[in-house]
This record gives sequence, structure tokens and C-alpha cells, in this order.
Amino acid sequence: MKRAVFLLLEEYADWQGAYLASQLNQQKNWEIKTASIEQQVTSMGGFTIEVDYLIEKIPKKIDVLVLIGSNSWEFKHSLLKKIIAQALENGTPVGAICGAVDYLAQNGLLRTYYHTGNDQRIGQNAVQYTNSHQFIHKQVVQDRNLVTANGTAALEFTEALLKATAFSDEQTIERTMDLQRMGYYAYYQAYGNPDG
Repeated sequence: MKRAVFLLLEEYADWQGAYLASQLNQQKNWEIKTASIEQQVTSMGGFTIEVDYLIEKIPKKIDVLVLIGSNSWEFKHSLLKKIIAQALENGTPVGAICGAVDYLAQNGLLRTYYHTGNDQRIGQNAVQYTNSHQFIHKQVVQDRNLVTANGTAALEFTEALLKATAFSDEQTIERTMDLQRMGYYAYYQAYGNPDG
């Protein structure tokens, strides 16, 4: 069984992980788990959830680590930094979107990676952000096992992480995401009935 862990902080952005979680969760060989620094978190949309793991209980063996944007990424947490660094070092796919990219920049975790985010000034006051020259003005950027995205790129983020996890072949992933990008009727015109 493959395991995806979604890290959610207080005021997390509901929509940024919804497409990815729903795609992974529809497969019998994937399980979706949530983690946070608190046992309970509430999204920007007002959904309150009890997470599966506090950060110190995240299993060592995971298949993708997804850091969802929120209004709460301005903090220091040495264990979280270590977990992310180990995942990157081990080749585990890591996705960071919106404010989570800022956290990576402020903690020196973007070094050597091409990346994107909400603003090229993501780490302007962060001593550990030394590679602003590797910032790319795109919705999503994948460099090796790291996928970064700005806060408006939920679909592109999903597609990149599905590809990074070898979820399916690239053509199937692209068609799956086209249904969301194009809408039902345009998709129907291009590909036929999405329900079979």
C-alpha cells in the first residue's frame, strides 16, 4: 500500500490538495493520511478535521509528502524541517504549494532546486534562501523529486505530483486533468463521454 501524507496547518487552503487527494484515494493501492503540528485544524473554508498524525508520528516510509498552503507557514519547527529534508534527500516526491514554498525557502530547503511560488520575493528576508536565481515564473515547477506551485495552480500541482509518483501513464494523467481544466462539455467534445 502506498501512502500519501498531506501536511495541513491552521487555515489551510482546502482546494489546493483536493484534486490530488481525490485522485489518489480512488485507487486501492493508495491511502491518504493527514498530519499537522496540532491534532485539529480548520481550513480557510471552515472545514475542521482531526489529523491522522502529529508531525512526530509521521511514518518513516511514505510515498509522497504534500505541503498544502495556509496562512500559518510563518513558523520554525526543527522536526518538520528535518522530515522534509529527509524526504528530499531520499528521493521521495515532495509537493509544496503557496505558502508552503515560502517555508521551504525560509528554511534553506530550496537550495539547488529550480522552483516557483507565489512571488519571487518568497525568501527576500530569509538568510537561508540563496538561490532566487532558480525561481521560475510558471504555475508549477518540478525539479527532480520536488514539485512547487503557486496558490492558483491546484490542477497543475495535482498533475505534476501524479506524474512524479508514477500514478499512471502520462497520457492518462493528462486526460484525467483535462476533464477538470476543460469542463464536462468541452471534454465530451474532445474525448467523448468521461464516464465511459
